[in-house]
Amino acid sequence: MLADKIKQTLRDVPDFPKPGIIFKDITPILKNAELCTEITAALALQLKDVKIDVVAGIESRGFLFGLALAQALNVPFVPIRKAGKLPYKTIKESYDLEYGSATLEVHEDAFTGGQRVLIHDDLLATGGTVVAASKLVEQLGAKVAGYSFLISLDFLNGQERLINFSTNTFSLAGF
Repeated sequence: MLADKIKQTLRDVPDFPKPGIIFKDITPILKNAELCTEITAALALQLKDVKIDVVAGIESRGFLFGLALAQALNVPFVPIRKAGKLPYKTIKESYDLEYGSATLEVHEDAFTGGQRVLIHDDLLATGGTVVAASKLVEQLGAKVAGYSFLISLDFLNGQERLINFSTNTFSLAGF
């Protein structure tokens, strides 16, 4: 089962980025090309009934499978980045994390009105980052078509925060 493969391949890093956090490190997955191909195919299959015009990946780990997923779905890819990383005019949204605060940005011409955007990231925790990304999508007149994640930390209830934007939330492995 794919969820078991993902869980067995992940690396837990205790006390990163601060004491008390157990970071789910996906870099061991990236060393397994066959598993990466299987993950991309499974993400695309989960989304077969969702109308998607563009995939937006959240920096930085959301870029890794987000671009591959966009290619598998034959739609454009848009990066949503941390503040100060995009070269053109941007809009921004600040948010709180379980271990601090941050700001996301996207180019002001990233989406057109009415586009249906799938937001992808490697992991769903409390949902703060993904809510900020969702607000950026909506600020540009697009709609959140859904969310995809490799991993969901279900005990943190992040999915509940996403329902206001879309009820289409998919992950491949839950904890």
